[in-house]
Amino acid sequence: MSQEWIIKSRARECAISGAPFADGAVIYSGLRPGAEGYERVDISEAAWNDAVHDGWISHWRSVYQAPPPPAEEPLKKETVETLLRQYMSKDDYSQVQVIYILAVMLERKRLLIERDVQRRDDGTKIRIYEHRQTGEIFTIPDPELRLDQIGEVQTQVNALLGIPSPPAPGA
Repeated sequence: MSQEWIIKSRARECAISGAPFADGAVIYSGLRPGAEGYERVDISEAAWNDAVHDGWISHWRSVYQAPPPPAEEPLKKETVETLLRQYMSKDDYSQVQVIYILAVMLERKRLLIERDVQRRDDGTKIRIYEHRQTGEIFTIPDPELRLDQIGEVQTQVNALLGIPSPPAPGA
């Protein structure tokens, strides 16, 4: 008989009572034969004291440590998208550089897909994006930023998003 080893992490609640484990609580973990090989069982100290331990292959006592909350994504797509939609709905072309950088950020996050680039009669380059989830079309004027302008616009966008600016070189 071959045994496939499956690594199962510690449960967050008692297998007997279903009650969630409190941070710092004593718990018992063990292995016992199950329908598909060995199964890991995690139970509270109170449930362990009342449980029948026949058939257990191994068991151990430990202190439950609650997992840390999931790390926040450094850049929330919804925030960038919401900001882009707000600026586009205002038809305020004084913010064309900010709008363009927000669209590029969403493209990098794979939320917007560039579908076409066109040039108007007046010479303005227009980038046409499709929203991956909704199918909406965004027409974004490309301000054709120079390399020396991007840092300033990025700082402006970071301020709008509440992202702290990196320290100046040599600071």
